[in-house]
Amino acid sequence: MTIKDRGPQPNAFDIETATVENSTYRTVAWTGRYLQVTLMSIPAGESIGLEVHEETDQFLRIDAGEGRVTMGPAADDLSFQQDVSDGWSIQVPAGTWHDVINTGDEPLRLYAVYAPTHHAAGKVHATYAEATIDEESGGDEPPEWTVQP
Repeated sequence: MTIKDRGPQPNAFDIETATVENSTYRTVAWTGRYLQVTLMSIPAGESIGLEVHEETDQFLRIDAGEGRVTMGPAADDLSFQQDVSDGWSIQVPAGTWHDVINTGDEPLRLYAVYAPTHHAAGKVHATYAEATIDEESGGDEPPEWTVQP
C-alpha cells in the first residue's frame, strides 16, 4: 500500500493494512495543523529510541509484533513498564521519557499520532540512524503551517 501525505487536506486510508505493510522506521502518513500520523516498523531487538517530547502528546497502537514500553519522568527513571502486542495502545504524555523495544522475532509494526505535529510532512526515514541524522541536522521540522506551542 502506498501512502502519500496530503498535508492538511481531508484523507482516509486503511491504517491497519498500511501499518502492517510498512517496512520503514518511520513514514509520515498525514500531517494536519494540530496532529500528525506516522507509521513505524522496528526490527527485532531494536527500539524507537529513548526520547522525550516536551510539548507533544503521543498515542501509539501496535498492529503486529511484540514489545515492551518503558516510560518515566527522566531518562534514568523509567518506572512505567508494560509488555505490549497486537491491539495494544500506548499513551505518552508530553514531557515523559519513553521507549518501545521490540522483544519479538519479527518487526514490531505500529502507528503513532502526535499532537501537535512533530515531523516534516511526508518525511520517510528508512532506519533509526537515518532519522537521528535528519533530526540532528534540522531536516525534520514540522511545516510552518502547523500550529506549534
